[in-house]
Amino acid sequence: MGKLVWEQDFAGGGGSAYAGRDCVGDRLSYWNVRIGNDLLDGDGNPICPGWGNGEEQFYTDKAGNLYWNEEGLNLCARLEAESAADGRRFAYTSARIDTRDKFFFRYGRLVVRARLPVGQGLWPAIWLMPQESAYGSWPASGEIDMMEARGRLPRQIGGTLHYGKDIENKVTDEHVYELPHGTIGEFRDYALEWEDGAIRWFVDEICYAESRWAPGETPFDRPFYLLLNLAVGGWYDRVPVDEAALPGVMTVASIRVYELAD
Repeated sequence: MGKLVWEQDFAGGGGSAYAGRDCVGDRLSYWNVRIGNDLLDGDGNPICPGWGNGEEQFYTDKAGNLYWNEEGLNLCARLEAESAADGRRFAYTSARIDTRDKFFFRYGRLVVRARLPVGQGLWPAIWLMPQESAYGSWPASGEIDMMEARGRLPRQIGGTLHYGKDIENKVTDEHVYELPHGTIGEFRDYALEWEDGAIRWFVDEICYAESRWAPGETPFDRPFYLLLNLAVGGWYDRVPVDEAALPGVMTVASIRVYELAD
């Protein structure tokens, strides 16, 4: 493995902390905490409800949705009423954070140690978006989904690339992996290797998929930033939410980015 270039070690937090105050060692100094239910444009204006995915939760920065404990940073989805400024009401709250403008990289090995929630309607994700839309608006500048899971299918994970010149010509390069033992409800190492011309997906050091392309064919040659979120409902798994599964928690113990070894 190559040189370590960025690290976030969330384990050993020692109790909860209100995210907006960075109470535990400035652990969110690299992160933006997102609020609401709307997908925003580059100027912060709402352009689509449900974060563009039909998501049913309202993201907050409350201590009940984003907190630390000894195991790591927790993103918690709750059965909890919340209202938007425009009067819309939501039955669920959760958390979404990203490193836009604070940390972004091009090429390397990303490793995230995480435990994911089990339960119908829960949608945890670890993914990357372009720091700058050099090739145009989504999907032209690309999206890299390092890991997504459907909570009702606890032995299955997925990794996906989205790209294409416009919505009508969008390409979805999706890979699905069935865990040989255990479930997503245990701590696992999810990893992504990204180089010029290829992306590979791993879980617990097992490479389960690879996408390759010739230079110039896709937009994955620019820096991307990292996102973590736990959605409730949405188009990834069009099923009713099992409210008995709430609260559901996505726990992130650590994040590391390495240079790829020669």
